[in-house]
This record gives sequence, structure tokens and C-alpha cells, in this order.
Amino acid sequence: MKFINKSGNLLFLGYLALLSMLGFVATDMYLPAFKSIEQTFDASASQVASSLTFFLAGLAIGQLLYGPLVQRYGKRASLLIGLLLFGVASYTIAISDSMLMFNIGRFFQALGACSAAVIWQAIVIDKYDATEAQKVFSNIMPLVALSPAVAPILGAYVLEHSQWRTIFIMLTVLTVLLMLATVLWVKKDPVKRDVNENQSIRVSYLDMFKSPKYLGNVMIFGACSAAFFSYLTLWPIVMEQHGYQATEIGLSFIPQTIMFIVGGYTSKMLIRRVGVEQSLAILLLLFGSCVAGIAFSTLILRSDTIWPLLIIFSILAAANGACYPIVVNCALQVFKQASAKAAGLQNFLQIGMAFGASSLVAVWAHEGEVTIALAIIVSSVGVLAGYKVRKLANWKVLTKELQAPDPANIALYRDEEHKD
Repeated sequence: MKFINKSGNLLFLGYLALLSMLGFVATDMYLPAFKSIEQTFDASASQVASSLTFFLAGLAIGQLLYGPLVQRYGKRASLLIGLLLFGVASYTIAISDSMLMFNIGRFFQALGACSAAVIWQAIVIDKYDATEAQKVFSNIMPLVALSPAVAPILGAYVLEHSQWRTIFIMLTVLTVLLMLATVLWVKKDPVKRDVNENQSIRVSYLDMFKSPKYLGNVMIFGACSAAFFSYLTLWPIVMEQHGYQATEIGLSFIPQTIMFIVGGYTSKMLIRRVGVEQSLAILLLLFGSCVAGIAFSTLILRSDTIWPLLIIFSILAAANGACYPIVVNCALQVFKQASAKAAGLQNFLQIGMAFGASSLVAVWAHEGEVTIALAIIVSSVGVLAGYKVRKLANWKVLTKELQAPDPANIALYRDEEHKD
């Protein structure tokens, strides 16, 4: 019986992992097919690349839709609606006969993928207590790092044996399996229409912004992501400037992927030893040390080789991989009664900060590693601010700290010092 329970739990964790990776798989799996799609539709490279823009737009907008949807219809129904939208959009892309139809399909595919991205976190928060939820996040979130590495490889394999449309047929089939698993494993929520019976209806996005603990954790999540996306955006250009070829550039991302996963699982051991708060302090200190190392290597030492940066970035990836499960769990525990809505806002802000940083560094891409260093330094300020904010009991405490000193109190203090 224990073996059966353990196997069932592993299958359920695998289901949650697939939900968490669905959006990333949909983003990355078709990347090797760009040339084939160009030829099919007689389109330009920029037109095909715009399909990513459509997907990211849908991904950002969709994060805020499913919280209210969950409040009205429950997690299972909302997840099934989102997965159905994802599946229909994936099939539409597979049979599309124009670039316009392809891009519209990508937009709605992203809207559907958001249901999985938001609701899997809500399922974890609602199903487990805070300690168990932390373990689940630490197990699943590092696996998300595998998506950018594995999905393009799988897509390339499919292209070798079939055409690009098969990639989206596979995503459609995956959606059907996830829908069946959702019906099997996610309980139907009792829908409460009485405001007094359902506290989550009273929780608005404004309420979440009013919580320093929630917002502080989200700021850390977003700022760490902004630092990492700044690196991901410009690192290929930096390597090209140092004379490396495409194959070598691709291989350079493997150490960060491995270290991100290692960081996620290391955080579990660290939490068991010293607790959540001490673990986060240690990990952010490691993050800060990496920022200092990047600044020194790039702005002061100005090394002629990429190896110091590659090593430091790998350590930074481990710090991020360890931090993410902690801050995500801490943020969502604040609004446990509205976990889907909290997860949606959290993901929206994280995506906004990450892609905002990515867009800004692209403007100064010609400066290479100097731009990366400056972007990561700015991001680290956001991390520090988030760490300070999450410790506030309420915003009034911060207001008092920022108030100008009272001259009467200063004079009184000086009089007492003079008497002594």
C-alpha cells in the first residue's frame, strides 16, 4: 500500500511538473522549426519571430485572468478551460494556412498556457501545508530550467523525422492527457457565491500590493529573474564578440541549467538545517557576492576571457534556483485563501520585470558584458529592496522610517547628551 501511495504521489508530482513547464515547452519546442515555417508560409524571418511576441503578449495578459476565474468557477474547471483553449489553439496552429492564423493561434495558446502556470501553484498551496508546499516547490521549480534545454532538442528531433506541424499535434495530445489527469487528480471545488462564505472574493489585486510580505517576496523573484534574463539576452552576443561559434554558444548554457537545478534541490537541505528565513539570507548573500564578482570582473578587471563570467553566472544560477521556491512559497502563503489570484499577479510582475530588463539591455547590446554587469547591479538593488520590504509588518512602518526627524526630539536628545 505504501508503494502504491508513493507511486501515486510521484505521478501527481509529475503532473504538476508538466503543468509548470507547459508554457516554456510551447515557447521553446518550435524554435528549431523557424526556417521550415518561413518556407511553408513564404514569410520573412521577422514575421516568424513575431510569433514569439504574440505568445509573450498572451502570456503576460493571461496571468491576471485566471485568478478571478478560479474564484468564480474553481481550480479544476478553470484549469480545464485553459487547457482546452491551449489544445484548440495548438491544433489550430498545426493546421494553419497563413502566418496571421499561426500568430493568432500562438496568442490564444499562451492564454491557455497561463492556466497551468497559475493554477498548479494554487493547487500546491491548497493541498499542502506551508512546510510540505516548500518541499514540493523545491522539487518542481528546478525542473522548469530543463525546458529551455530539452524542448528545442525534442523539437529538432521531431523535425528530423516529420514536419513542424507535428510539434503542435504533439502539444495537442499532451493537452488531452493533462486534461484527463486534471479530471482524475484535481478535486472539484465547491463554488461559494456568498461573499461572506468565500473570503477570496474580497481579496483584490490592490490588497496584494498592500501586503509588504507578499510584494517583497515577489520583488525578489522578479529582480532575480531580471538579472538572469539580462544575462540570457546578451550572453550569445558576448560570446560572438569573443569569437565563439553557434555550437559553443549553445553548450555554454548547459552549466547554468545544471546549476539552477542543483540550487533548487540544495535549498531543501539548507532549509532543513537552518530554516527558511536563514536560508534565504544565505542565498541572497551568495547572490550579492556573484553580483560583486561580475562587477569586478567586467568593470574593473576587464578580463579578456569569458571563463570568469561563465563560472560566476553558473553560481548565480544556483542562487536563483534555490531562492525561487522559497520566495514563491512565502508570497503565496500570505494569500492562501486566494492563491490562484496571488500566483497570477506574482507571475505577471515577474514576467514584466524579466522581459523589461531583457528589452532594455537589448538597446545597449553592443556594449556586451558591460551592459550585463550594469543590468545585474541594478537588479540587485531590486533584490535588496524586496528583502527589506518583506520584513515590514505593514507600510506604516516604512512611512515612519522615512519621515523627517522631529527638531524637538533632536533638541531633547542633545540636551540629555549635554547633561551626561
